Amino acid sequence: MTLRGAVLALATALLAATCAFAAQPELVRDRTTPASQAADAALLQSLDHDVFLEGSYAGPTGKLGYRLMPPATVQQGKRYPLVIVLHGSGAIGNDNIRQLGALAMSWSAPALRKRFPAYVLAPQFAERSANYKPSAVDGLLAAQPGPNLPSLLALVEQLKPQFAIDSDRIYVTGFSMGASAATQAVLQNSGMFAAAAAFSGIAPERAAAAQLKDLPLLLVHGNADTENSIVADRAMFAALQRQPGGAKARFIEYQGMEHMVPPDMLFSPVWRDWLFAQHKAR
Repeated sequence: MTLRGAVLALATALLAATCAFAAQPELVRDRTTPASQAADAALLQSLDHDVFLEGSYAGPTGKLGYRLMPPATVQQGKRYPLVIVLHGSGAIGNDNIRQLGALAMSWSAPALRKRFPAYVLAPQFAERSANYKPSAVDGLLAAQPGPNLPSLLALVEQLKPQFAIDSDRIYVTGFSMGASAATQAVLQNSGMFAAAAAFSGIAPERAAAAQLKDLPLLLVHGNADTENSIVADRAMFAALQRQPGGAKARFIEYQGMEHMVPPDMLFSPVWRDWLFAQHKAR
């Protein structure tokens, strides 16, 4: 073998090793303690729902109630990210309050609201925003969009000119059904979103990896989740890693965690720093 051939072989081996490493999920454990959990619970209890202003939108697929929290201070001439927080199935309804669960309310914690000034949109769906059925390809569950996502996307388009929203920094996140709906929203309008974070959801059909590969996507799931099994997220992450050139996805797998937003991520600035660093590609 020539020197050039040896160099190329080494480079190929290093690239393969790098890709194999990148394809691995980030394996972690919840790092909270009973004391920190109690403090977080007290903080969550102290937060005021009224910082989320009430609104209603007559969308193309039906009426959509929502709450919108503006930045604590809006500076003249400045534009702010929009964070969309999608609720789980337990908040389905039309009271326009139950969607303000822990994940949505966490954004109103004073320290986070100061560090991450943004508009935070929490819509409430009157029916499921995502449904699941076994994939004909691999037999694992795959999410499908609920009928109400077009109204959500239309609402975002209506809000953009009304408020100081940075169109290049629109993020979508959610828990459980809301996590499943978050990736479905991206698939319906990939040009709208700069990044997505999905907690304990069901991934789309793995063929959708081709549409999601350029999106900064954070998948977070516990491997003891018996409500939404982690296996669909694992399969989607693997499919994303197989895309030409790789993908921009991250997968955080919590050891021994059940169906929940990880307690040590609820008020954490770390994943929010990652989210706010993303800008829509042009």
